[in-house]
Amino acid sequence: MGLDIRIPVGALFSLLGLLLAGYGLYGGAALAQRSLGINIDLGWGVVMTLFGATMLLLAWRARVRRR
Repeated sequence: MGLDIRIPVGALFSLLGLLLAGYGLYGGAALAQRSLGINIDLGWGVVMTLFGATMLLLAWRARVRRR
């Protein structure tokens, strides 16, 4: 019928998650020092990427079932 809202939401979270995870990987150890040695950017980037991928997978499955 129309645009499934999971597609733009999944794409947005996937893109931002990949950017945040990349920043966490290549940001350096000085960023992790401020958060007690935990790389928060990398962790949340992975979480956001997985959430975005899940939304895209659910949208794809709904499209396949409709056909």
